[in-house]
Amino acid sequence: MHFGLTEEQQLLQETVRRFVAGECPPSRLREISDAGTGHDPALWKGLAEIGVAGLTVPEELGGAGLELLELALVMEEIGAGALPGPIFGHALACLAIRLAGSEEQQRRWLPDLASGARIATVAFAEAGDVWDPEAWSLADDGPQVARSEPKASEDHRACLRGAKRHVPHAAQADLVVVGIRGGGFAVVERGAAGLRVTDEGGVDRTRPVAEVAFDATPAERLAEAPAAAARVRDAALVMLAADAFGTAWQLTRMTAEYAQTRQQFGAPLAQFQAVKHQLADMATQVEPTRGLFWYAAHAWDHLPDEAPRAAAIAKAHITARASDVARAAVELHGGLGFTWECDVQLWFKRAMFDRTWGGTPEHHRARVAALGDW
Repeated sequence: MHFGLTEEQQLLQETVRRFVAGECPPSRLREISDAGTGHDPALWKGLAEIGVAGLTVPEELGGAGLELLELALVMEEIGAGALPGPIFGHALACLAIRLAGSEEQQRRWLPDLASGARIATVAFAEAGDVWDPEAWSLADDGPQVARSEPKASEDHRACLRGAKRHVPHAAQADLVVVGIRGGGFAVVERGAAGLRVTDEGGVDRTRPVAEVAFDATPAERLAEAPAAAARVRDAALVMLAADAFGTAWQLTRMTAEYAQTRQQFGAPLAQFQAVKHQLADMATQVEPTRGLFWYAAHAWDHLPDEAPRAAAIAKAHITARASDVARAAVELHGGLGFTWECDVQLWFKRAMFDRTWGGTPEHHRARVAALGDW
């Protein structure tokens, strides 16, 4: 069976690729990374204008109404450019509200998210490297909100106590979709009482993470969350795999270009047999994994029984290979890839983020085994 992209999917990917290359070359990427916020309003506005902010939001709510495969193709280009900005957490929050929210909740939040007028993110991780919905323990104490607070639907009011870790772009978020005990979701809006955001100082400053603490913070539960939390988790794994794939290929291209220009013993590095072998190994580690995230994204939309295992395999394998490629890129740059002056460090840190966020490859290999009744 031939599994390829449609002309529309190829055009979408090419559009994002051109946008990233034109609007965020390495010099601009460095400026945003050095600033530490990982966010440029002009970049975000441009992404929203080409439809990326609302890619999976239904058309009747202002989005493009596309599937996870299209989002994964976009994430590949985001990873290839190490593009700073909140698209990862924002896209997951849109999926959570689309899958778990009532019609009223979707109408209230999704149009502004699709247009980029508001930014959203997700808060999943808890202390002890807890990521999976089945293990979330953040407490919802029920509808104990002050009378002065805007009230959600009486049935959906919540009051959150506890903390979440590694929340991407929390400082820029107008909405935070929070994973709560029992595998549910609750939405907290910017400025809510008892909400505290503390930057964690993550290594990837194009995608900063924060601890978000809740002290009797008013929130609104999403109506259908228990059935949706696992699917949102699986979508996150596919997106990270796609981002890591793009990151790994960019590191391979950068390293090949460097090896062709760097002179050693009077000849380019690329002329040495050992270097050729390392470059070939980098390419052959990356390219065969493309089908893993394509299939996992396709399964998420069309093969629900296979989707959890396919997502876990893609996340575990591609992010591990991207980490290996990142280490090889640093080695072939003579160790300079670790230094701030070398652009390789930006993509190296992106590979680190993709490997750890959502659970390590070891964690998801264990999940694959459990899902297969091994």
